[in-house]
Amino acid sequence: MKDIPIFPTEFGVASLVLREIPYRQEAYIRVQDVQPGMMDQLVAECMAFCRAAGAEKIYWSAGEGEGRLHTAIFEMRGTAWTDPALVEHLFPVTEETVLQWRQLLNEKMKGVDNAATVTYSEQQALIDSGGAYFVHRDGHLLGLGWLEDGKLLAVAAIERGAGERVMHTLMSLVEGQALTLEVASTNERAIRLYEKLGFLKTGLVRKWYEA
Repeated sequence: MKDIPIFPTEFGVASLVLREIPYRQEAYIRVQDVQPGMMDQLVAECMAFCRAAGAEKIYWSAGEGEGRLHTAIFEMRGTAWTDPALVEHLFPVTEETVLQWRQLLNEKMKGVDNAATVTYSEQQALIDSGGAYFVHRDGHLLGLGWLEDGKLLAVAAIERGAGERVMHTLMSLVEGQALTLEVASTNERAIRLYEKLGFLKTGLVRKWYEA
């Protein structure tokens, strides 16, 4: 299902993120502009459209906003450090393995608030990026990762307790370079791991409120 970058109404304009409906039954409303005093009406009209499209859960964002906070998305920054020898445990995603990678990642992200799904239409772009990997050790799949232009776009541990090892291995690709990532405030386990690895919160990207 395609997103709607510009959704105009008489109350204002929003962007509707509908791509998660087939996978997570979730939709997201990003308010761009609103008439004075018309926020409730704008959100309500956007919600009605999202529900008609099949969304069961809907979240909205408009700067600071008002309402019941679902989660905040933080940016974190750190410097990659680890053993470059770990690079040999990374296996790039190929035409033959991209579907498996995508399915594994989407399955692991189901329980993570506001995690983006990788869609079928994005598979070729993922391969072309050259930054998506399987992380192995001794013949066992430990996890998955996606790095591009100094940003960690996705990471998931497949084997329980392997998160730190997966991060160490991925960071071996860019040792000594600055890395950024985004994480939801409700993903406390991931935040603790990133802080252990030297990452610090450097900004608030967005707040999502329950609609």
